[in-house]
Amino acid sequence: MKVITTPIAGVFIVEPERVEDERGFFARTWCQREFADHGLSPDLAQCSISFNRLKGTLRGMHYQAAPYEEAKLVRATKGKIYDVALDLRQASPTYLKWHAVELSEEDRRAIYIPEGCAHGFQTITENTEVLYQVSSSYREEASRGVRWNDPAFGILWPEDVLTISARDRDYPDYE
Repeated sequence: MKVITTPIAGVFIVEPERVEDERGFFARTWCQREFADHGLSPDLAQCSISFNRLKGTLRGMHYQAAPYEEAKLVRATKGKIYDVALDLRQASPTYLKWHAVELSEEDRRAIYIPEGCAHGFQTITENTEVLYQVSSSYREEASRGVRWNDPAFGILWPEDVLTISARDRDYPDYE
């Protein structure tokens, strides 16, 4: 497994290292020891999937408030997404900065998003499925979000937003 730094403090791309033979390949996508060695949360409390029928679907930008912050490892298991990590940690040198990466079933890469960062994605293909591995269990009372198009962040999305929940669309301006 390769752990690749990004411009956002604590956000990493995780690339599987394939061992190939006549059958195909094998690759590790998560390893508790390697995550801990790289300073990533090795905790795994929950796995979730998101299925999205339409291209242009946007989900995000979501996070959990203290004391229930969560780290996420996110990958597209079907289709292709434009995945965004947004740094909301006030003490971070990359506060209010964002980083995006395309994830697809072909490349099998993942993005690691640390506690205190918001996460969202937009589908680039139809019938997209996304797998989340999360360090802490979901707590409805801690669920938070910021608006995907808030000018405080200036996130550039690759497609017109065609499908979005009312909740994600209507978050107030960030303060």
